[in-house]
Amino acid sequence: MGGLFLKVLLLGASLTGFLYSLVDFPFCGKTVLKRPNFVIILADDMGWGDLGANGVETKDTPQLDKMASEGMRFVDFHASASTCSPSRASLLTGRLGVRNGVTHNFAVSSVGGLPLNETTLAQVLQEAGYITGMIGKWHLGHHGLYQPNFRGFSYYFGIPYSHDMGCSDTPGYNHPPCPACPPSSAGSQSIPGKNCYSDVGLPLYENFIIVEQPVNLTSLTEKFAEKATQFIQQASDSGRPFFLYLALTHMHVPLTVTHWSADLSGQRLYRESLQEMDNLVGRIKDKVDSTVKENTFLWFTGDNGPWSQKCELAGNVGPFAGLWQTKRGGSSAKQTTWEGGHRVPAIAYWPNRVPANVTSTALLSVLDIFPTIASLAKVSLPPKRHFDGLDISEVLFGHSQTGHRVLFHPNSGAAGSYGALETVRLGQYKAFYITGGAKACDGSLGPEQHHKLPLIFNLQEDPAECAPLDSSSAVYQDILPKVTGALVDVLQDISGDNTSVADYSHDPSVIPCCNVLEIACRCQLPL
Repeated sequence: MGGLFLKVLLLGASLTGFLYSLVDFPFCGKTVLKRPNFVIILADDMGWGDLGANGVETKDTPQLDKMASEGMRFVDFHASASTCSPSRASLLTGRLGVRNGVTHNFAVSSVGGLPLNETTLAQVLQEAGYITGMIGKWHLGHHGLYQPNFRGFSYYFGIPYSHDMGCSDTPGYNHPPCPACPPSSAGSQSIPGKNCYSDVGLPLYENFIIVEQPVNLTSLTEKFAEKATQFIQQASDSGRPFFLYLALTHMHVPLTVTHWSADLSGQRLYRESLQEMDNLVGRIKDKVDSTVKENTFLWFTGDNGPWSQKCELAGNVGPFAGLWQTKRGGSSAKQTTWEGGHRVPAIAYWPNRVPANVTSTALLSVLDIFPTIASLAKVSLPPKRHFDGLDISEVLFGHSQTGHRVLFHPNSGAAGSYGALETVRLGQYKAFYITGGAKACDGSLGPEQHHKLPLIFNLQEDPAECAPLDSSSAVYQDILPKVTGALVDVLQDISGDNTSVADYSHDPSVIPCCNVLEIACRCQLPL
């Protein structure tokens, strides 16, 4: 009851404009025990091959490459799903969507979010005395108790969902500007060349308050950088440990850059936006280095692979082309369980703790972030539930190359039921009980196909997933029962676990709007 009273008190304070001062400056004393700080930076729709350090020809990420040379780069690191909301839910819970309930994306009119009986990493750290901040894209529920401030974050500054889910006066590519369409055409869709858009303006929140609607996308990067560096500085000054979760809008469309130029288009625009993201990450790292370098663990990764449907404005999957699928139609990147959909860039940086200039080949996942940080912070995992992630501290500190023996890649929209586990990674092998391609640049879709005998690929020899093993081969016959057994085991474990169900119902009244009297809900408060 006391915790609820405090949240209600904070909500009341926010409505009168005081929450920022309560949350941003609550630091009044030094702690003797120095627990580590944590900064997680999550890119959006970034390809494995977008990171220069991964050996690609273009070098648009000098800051991230420098971080990799000073830390540890992971080359077999995976998102826990191939689309936004499920991936983010797993990052914050350490659990797959079939456990935490988040199996597909939430909408602008979604009533629910990450189920309230799921405990987030932020809640665990906050209860242990950490100052917690969330800056950037949330996409785990924006109505009522699903907002970040109720999910363990002391401070929140960002957008409630993807920035293509509302109009903007500065829309970037592939998105028409505000104002919204008149009521008579409210059912119309976003069409290139239209001068209106059916959604309300994209809102920008500070804690519970919409401070800008629609968002000026060209200034959003700078705002995120300023708020993040302020949070780090003020938390550092307090002497208390902190946790910052910075979820970027890069590289999701609509792509924007701070300094817009009319001749920016296509792949050049993508590269400019990638360079802007890289510079933002560099600013965060520089701030960490100048304030709390020796005691701060910085982890960079992505939520899923590139959105190939967006053609030249999509990222690079590197060698993980999913050729078996693309030859049959559709994309093998975002929304799929092919490598391009879930293998993501990842870098760990912690001077004098994480060894420098090391490449790890361990099989790892975004799911590992929660249990690893909990271990490093010396806090207990939430009881009465099972976790899919591992504590990979020994890998981080260079003492081991052992990660997961098995990973499960949930269906994320291209084929099968949302969240279902029908793709299994076992060591260097990967088995598909279902295949399908997401919408590709050419508009094609890969047909959904079910495989009674799974397709099994040897990723070590065939990273492009071009040719599956012959089902009559000795290797196939050896791997098949191991894959089958692993799948049976996890499904049995899930059936006995404390699982959640997300509310995916819709209600137009929950759509964020700071001024219902204005077209597109227009308002702006001083920041």
